[in-house]
Amino acid sequence: MSGHNHRCHGGFSLDEKTRREWYNPDAVLATLRQGMVFVDVGCGDGYFSILAAEKVGSEGKVYAVDIDESRIKLLKEKAQTQRLDNIVAVAARAEETVFCEGCADIVLYSMDLHDFDDPEQVIANANTMLKPGGKVIDLDWKKMQMDFGPPYEVRFSEQKAKDMLQNAGFTAEAVEAGPYHYIVTATKR
Repeated sequence: MSGHNHRCHGGFSLDEKTRREWYNPDAVLATLRQGMVFVDVGCGDGYFSILAAEKVGSEGKVYAVDIDESRIKLLKEKAQTQRLDNIVAVAARAEETVFCEGCADIVLYSMDLHDFDDPEQVIANANTMLKPGGKVIDLDWKKMQMDFGPPYEVRFSEQKAKDMLQNAGFTAEAVEAGPYHYIVTATKR
């Protein structure tokens, strides 16, 4: 990953209330159902992994990867405290991580596609993991000047994210996700 931390850019971190105000996690995970397989790439402390594990239930599975071992440890502690045994979390580079072939229903990048050293490889890995018709959800910072979040120069525009996904063989559409974020949803052909 790049030199900046994708979860706490410049010491900035989002609590539960702020996250729910800025982007609706229920909307991000709206298509997730019982028994599905969800992959959280760049999962950080597992905010979306925990929510997804609750939604997919004991018949489903959540795979989570982050380069930061301390964040993975925190996620595992949260999962244990909440008795969620359907989460597999590993500390590794996303560019080198494929959990399965053709097993995933949804792959999520939350605020971090711009952070990966090789985002095209990370997208290719998603393509490998997804079932036909599976979806990539890219929730990220809008490319605009802000006093928080990642530096403007490293942010991807909605169009750039959409183009990257389309170039990898997905059909993609961008939707509004509040004042600071966008969502690109891409379907595997």
